[in-house]
Amino acid sequence: MSAVPPLRLAPPEQPAAGVSRNRLIAYAGAILLMAMSAVGPGFITQTATFTNTYKASFGAAILASILIDLAIQLNVWRVVGLSGLPAQELANRVLPGSGYLLTFLIVLGGLIFGIGNIAGAGLGLHDLLGIDTRLGAVISAAIAILIFSYQALDGVVDRAVIVLGVVKIGLITFIAIKAAPPVGEAIQRTVDPQGLDFLPVLTLVGGTVGGYITYAGAHRLLESGTTGREHLTVISRGATTGILVTGVVRILLFLGILGVVAGGFALTKDDPAGSAFRHVAGDAGLRLFGLALWTAGMTSTIGASFTSATFLRTLTPVIARRFSLTISLIITIATVSYLIIGQTPTSLLIFAGAFNGLVLPFGLGLLLWAAGRRPDLLPGYRYPRILLVIGLAAWGFTVYAGWESLTKLPEIFS
Repeated sequence: MSAVPPLRLAPPEQPAAGVSRNRLIAYAGAILLMAMSAVGPGFITQTATFTNTYKASFGAAILASILIDLAIQLNVWRVVGLSGLPAQELANRVLPGSGYLLTFLIVLGGLIFGIGNIAGAGLGLHDLLGIDTRLGAVISAAIAILIFSYQALDGVVDRAVIVLGVVKIGLITFIAIKAAPPVGEAIQRTVDPQGLDFLPVLTLVGGTVGGYITYAGAHRLLESGTTGREHLTVISRGATTGILVTGVVRILLFLGILGVVAGGFALTKDDPAGSAFRHVAGDAGLRLFGLALWTAGMTSTIGASFTSATFLRTLTPVIARRFSLTISLIITIATVSYLIIGQTPTSLLIFAGAFNGLVLPFGLGLLLWAAGRRPDLLPGYRYPRILLVIGLAAWGFTVYAGWESLTKLPEIFS
């Protein structure tokens, strides 16, 4: 698999100042690609649905997801960044053939996520413009494909992710303040939850760090050439910053939704988050939510398709040479699948998170094995035992939560 050279979005030879600027943009893009993918349509829908069910106690799931995500991403970014190898290649070095299985699982999970993401983008345009959700999905897919078609323009994808991410953060912050949530109760139930089971925790972890999201930022950083021990500080800071950004956004969205449901308002089943925004700010709130959900769907669609393609690219030189075309095909397949399946975006997004939560332990376990038992893959670096222990604890939790929640997946479509 290592015979295929890595694709770089930026030209390899530029003046020093240009390289620094491009690398900075790529670095910010990697952070927000991971962060915004982790708070995409799936997370928005999951947060609204589960906050409506568990009220303030869902704050414990939010906190758990942030801590688990931090443990996972610190390890994934470090292992991928220090080795200079994509996750599937590392997996093959640890256990021959496992990289191909990991690729299959990530691409399958990415496709499921992609279907949910494009459905979420379509729902966003429905709330924003009043158009049919399916038409909104097609329009969103066309825009995403257009963005990747201009990938040769240096930094276009990274800049698109940054702009969309900033817009989404601003809109969620506005609603969180406007909703006037019961912060004291949220803090109390976060440390002392009542009636919270494993399904929302697994779904939230899967929807925020499972599947392709685990590798989105690390692979984007790999593409920019930010690898090796000399970039260790930058790599670690990027992972931490990304998770902190997602953590703040998760908390703000949770508080905003909680402020609505704590007042006795019943969220609609087909568009729970949208109904909360509308309750807070009327029709203007619904349109603001539509814009927030659309930006979430677009950043997650970009992240899912890009990361899935980085896994597929190492299978054959043909995909490596037609990287942008591969991404466009992934987006197209996800869009057509959504149009055929006909499930509501809410059901698709929650299922996507649960499925990817089940996939998460496989790839994470292989990378942790590489960190702890294969020093040849991290030349000249002794991996910190404390990070390994934290990573193994997170891995153990994902295995246990996945097993406990597997039988509960049918509840998603009930």
